[in-house]
Amino acid sequence: MYSNYEIWWVTGAQLLYGGDAVVSVDAHSKEMVDGLNNSGLLPVKVVYKGTANSSHEVEDIMKAANNDPRCAGIITWMHTFSPAKMWIHGLKVLSKPLLHFHTQYNAEIPWDTMDMDFMNLNQSAHGDREFGHICARMRVRRKVVTGYWKDPKTLERIAVWQRVCIGWADAQDMLIIRLGDQMNNVAVTDGDKVEAEIRLGYHVDYMPFSSLMKYFDEVKDADVDALVAEYFSLYAHDASLEDKNTEGYTKVWNAAKAELTLRAMLKDKGAKGFTTNFDDLGDANIDVTGRGFDQIPGLASQRLMAEGYGFGAEGDWKSAALYRTLWVMTRGMEGGCSFLEDYTLNFNGKESSILQAHMLEVCPLIAEERPRLEVHFLGIGIRKSQTARLVFTSKPGKGVTATVVDMGNRFRLIVNDVDCIKSKPLPKLPVASALWIPQPDFETGATAWILAGGTHHSCFSYAVTPEFWEDYAEIAGIEMVHIDKDTTIENFKNSLRMGEVYYMLNKSLYL
Repeated sequence: MYSNYEIWWVTGAQLLYGGDAVVSVDAHSKEMVDGLNNSGLLPVKVVYKGTANSSHEVEDIMKAANNDPRCAGIITWMHTFSPAKMWIHGLKVLSKPLLHFHTQYNAEIPWDTMDMDFMNLNQSAHGDREFGHICARMRVRRKVVTGYWKDPKTLERIAVWQRVCIGWADAQDMLIIRLGDQMNNVAVTDGDKVEAEIRLGYHVDYMPFSSLMKYFDEVKDADVDALVAEYFSLYAHDASLEDKNTEGYTKVWNAAKAELTLRAMLKDKGAKGFTTNFDDLGDANIDVTGRGFDQIPGLASQRLMAEGYGFGAEGDWKSAALYRTLWVMTRGMEGGCSFLEDYTLNFNGKESSILQAHMLEVCPLIAEERPRLEVHFLGIGIRKSQTARLVFTSKPGKGVTATVVDMGNRFRLIVNDVDCIKSKPLPKLPVASALWIPQPDFETGATAWILAGGTHHSCFSYAVTPEFWEDYAEIAGIEMVHIDKDTTIENFKNSLRMGEVYYMLNKSLYL
């Protein structure tokens, strides 16, 4: 996936300092770009697009970036003093994410040999402030990274931004299929799909669940048999589940057919995510017709999430899109990610926590141990029946969870640092789950989340840091609030109030 994209590097300079300076700027830039690519720390290749010495050159590069689907973002660096008015027209048309890299070719000042020629050539301290001013004046959304270009810590920050750029690029042609409608009367999972496409890029289409039956009828029994065999090889399970004469086997077989049905639909539609609704699973007379899903497709949703398809329960299309972006941003990173739901509270002093689960749909990428394939009765929704699912608990560790809510005049991204802790066994609740304490503590974290209007659904990852979501919000131009170890309710309320005023008074910045 990442190999399909590249990040462009553009160096700012001018012709005032003569031909030798232009040659040096170009040589230094090429060396720096090669160094970034050879560092092994950046997930996306950086491509040097030359030095811009005039307004026309800047504008041409920016327009070319907009029109190149491989370009996921632009890094700018001012080697010498680059008069910022020459960047205005280019910045006005740029639609790709921008990172302003405040660095310098040489690490230390050559105290004994530095002369005026050296000073004129190496003016990043000067030029980057000029460029920073015009970005601020034009209200250009960008990330600023300051540090030496060989410093691993500096490159790690660029790597975060690169990953977010790929997630953003992926979202610009993302299609989410909404099978059935929202869960009736639920507010937080609904929202403005038109504004979401304008602001965040992805498109949401409704599809009646009955339309899946075309794909259902085309699934071959031999393919279902092969997938069931794959289940039994991948997941721990009771040997009795392999007995073809049992209801348990039948339910696993039907779950596999549901997965193949959904997979075929998603591939045919070119969709990157989907939602389901447990009150809409196709033909209500399935026992008579034999057509339709005989259970909620929880196992299919779990496995499709692990492959990168976005998923949201009860029609939650915003979570489906956000999960897909999260999965894309974390490719190749350790830890895993999942769609999760706040389910029930555990009051236990300093260990007070929130059980994250769902009826079925939790991604196995966050499992501590090998998931178990099990079949149990599920008494909710239109199909109250024995239902196949993967059962596991998540691994302990630090993570970050996030959700997007529609505040009416803007989208708000809510981010919370959490500590996943070891869960006790749940012998009577055979579902996948995680147990976490929101930072800074249960009482403050949960209160802040509620004050911000956070959903009961969120997208969790062990791999990302809050910086990922900060970069995402900056690129998207949406509000972000962060709940972390330093959060106090008083300060958090004030930040919410300031955000409300900001977006009321600065509608043009959002619109």
